[in-house]
Amino acid sequence: MTFAMAIAAAIAYTIGGVFMKFSAGLSVLTPTLLVYLCFALGASLQTLLMAKSQLGVSYILVLGLESVMAALFGAIFFKETYSVPAMLGIGLIVAGVAVLRSVSTQPG
Repeated sequence: MTFAMAIAAAIAYTIGGVFMKFSAGLSVLTPTLLVYLCFALGASLQTLLMAKSQLGVSYILVLGLESVMAALFGAIFFKETYSVPAMLGIGLIVAGVAVLRSVSTQPG
């Protein structure tokens, strides 16, 4: 349940990031409002997650998932491309998330 909540928080933050791009520097009303709505949802989910897990692990887990999703959304929606070093860095983030997930599911 906690990993699903981390994924949901990361998705909310990432969608908020997409709306940031569409808001043109917070100058377009609807995307700007959606930025704040998505970020509030993400923060709420992350707060609930932190009540059930360690601060550092849950915070970095959400941040790592958000980073990878932002790269994917950027490639899909904005046709952004990534260099080999950037893809290596994204791979390291994925590996870190996998390690954190295994740590967060262990008792204690």
